[in-house]
Amino acid sequence: MIIFSIIIPAYNEEHFLSQTLISAKEAIKKVESAGEIIVVDNNSTDRTAEIARNFGVKVIFEEYNQIAKARNSGAQVAKGEYLIFLDADTILSPELLSIALKNLSSGKCCGGGCKIKMDKELSFTSQKLLNFWNWISEKKSLAAGCFIYCSRKGFEGTGGFNEKIYASEEIWFSKNLRKWGKKQNLEFKIINDISIVTSGRKLDNKFKLWRSMLAILFFPFSIFFRRMCSYWYKK
Repeated sequence: MIIFSIIIPAYNEEHFLSQTLISAKEAIKKVESAGEIIVVDNNSTDRTAEIARNFGVKVIFEEYNQIAKARNSGAQVAKGEYLIFLDADTILSPELLSIALKNLSSGKCCGGGCKIKMDKELSFTSQKLLNFWNWISEKKSLAAGCFIYCSRKGFEGTGGFNEKIYASEEIWFSKNLRKWGKKQNLEFKIINDISIVTSGRKLDNKFKLWRSMLAILFFPFSIFFRRMCSYWYKK
């Protein structure tokens, strides 16, 4: 019986997906519960789907190129009672997976996230930005998109990820799940003991990164327009 499902949305991730799948499969081996891996090929034009199939994991195709839609499509076919949303350029450790599953199985937690760190050394400014996010994540109970865990009941209770927006879908989902959990007397928990390692490639072009983040901060309506969120849909 499948207890948990790891859902990996992937758009043109041929250069990163292999390491992510290796880490996810190793993590599953070391936890006591049975799990599955689902890769959602979000209309890739490279070898993303082929690589996923070569690893023997479940692969589904989602034509509409949107992160929220890809996450929801993966959840629809998932068999697990618990859902783990993992980015395709992120390394999952057995320890982190174990803690997430322990939290969910305790009956006291509806879901959460964890602190993040990058796979390379960052500039002073980028590191400060990352530190600030980790602080906000803990204080405001917001999960980073690279790693989100939740119960199926919580996912369905919130309606999943908001498909009307093209960025920050994890923020909306975190807030909705936290509200849902509060009504059920369940905690939304950010894991502080272990950080997850994700790709720092988005930090390479600092000008575009800051421009995109400032647009979302000062013009929140921008998340409803794909063109204004295009930065998050590039490699």
